[in-house]
Amino acid sequence: MAQSVSAFQAAYITIEVLIALVSVPGNILVIWAVKMNQALQDATFSFIVSLAVADVAVGALVIPLAIVINVGPRTEFYTCLMVACPVLILTQSSILALLAIAVDRYLRVKIPLRYKSVVTPKRAAVAIACCWIISLLVGLTPMFGWNNLNKMRRTQEANASHTAFVIRCQFETVISMEYMVYFNFFVWVLPPLLLMLIIYLEVFNLIRKQLDKKVSSNSSDPQKYYGKELKIAKSLALVLFLFALSWLPLHTLNCITLFCPSCQTPSILTYIAIFLTHGNSAMNPIVYAFRIKKFRTTFLQIWHQYICCETDKNANNLGNTELGNWPLERAGTVPDMPYLDLQKSL
Repeated sequence: MAQSVSAFQAAYITIEVLIALVSVPGNILVIWAVKMNQALQDATFSFIVSLAVADVAVGALVIPLAIVINVGPRTEFYTCLMVACPVLILTQSSILALLAIAVDRYLRVKIPLRYKSVVTPKRAAVAIACCWIISLLVGLTPMFGWNNLNKMRRTQEANASHTAFVIRCQFETVISMEYMVYFNFFVWVLPPLLLMLIIYLEVFNLIRKQLDKKVSSNSSDPQKYYGKELKIAKSLALVLFLFALSWLPLHTLNCITLFCPSCQTPSILTYIAIFLTHGNSAMNPIVYAFRIKKFRTTFLQIWHQYICCETDKNANNLGNTELGNWPLERAGTVPDMPYLDLQKSL
């Protein structure tokens, strides 16, 4: 029998659809820009492409499946479990991609002279493959047995010897809260969050040292350099803030559900927490792409050339508008390598 949709569910579904409509085109645009602009085809942007692929899948696959789970159709247990697992796989992939980008940012600031020899395209590809393999293993763990099947068998004495019985398909019905809290949150969400915090604090510290060194050396344009560094710091703070804002509420609710079974969580809080995690996929193109001049230039070219069908006379000059080139052409000299590599990374 069809399940009625409450007002909260209707609002949740509407918001999820809106998130998907922003996330999918935005992240496809990121992938398109990297493919189109030769200057974006290096190890750094391969991590961003991996993140964009995961975020496209979140909008195109995870959100529709989440809506199905939210409605709660009646299915066989393992069918419902298969519907729930892609949510875990792809959200975990997004988290690991964010962590990989944070590590990449750190290496660019910490070892600017050796960065290109350390972070090669081959090593970047291996790192991306490892992120996806780990995500598959983490997300498919419930399929290997860490689920609520035995609990449901004990609750439903009938058909206890059969694995196939019909249930109302909802996430918390098939996914164990012990798995979500002890394994997913305490191992695969919270540690990356803390690690990202440490990494970004160190990046802030390294940038500040480079900034002080540049200012003390009587740079001809310290104020403009300070503005560039301040923009970098704000971007890194925004990334960390959005990550925490998106993921901590849902996992906090999971902890309450596990450690306080008698506590009643309002449905509206659960819905808000869920679409915050999905909304992070829609924000990533803005945070990681629209603040990078290389991407902005390519986005404009795509818009004029493919969307508006206009001829872009400056298309061939794309490589000349890179963010790192503005101080070099005027001065005629190359500044300190940390500063040069830091600018190129953005």
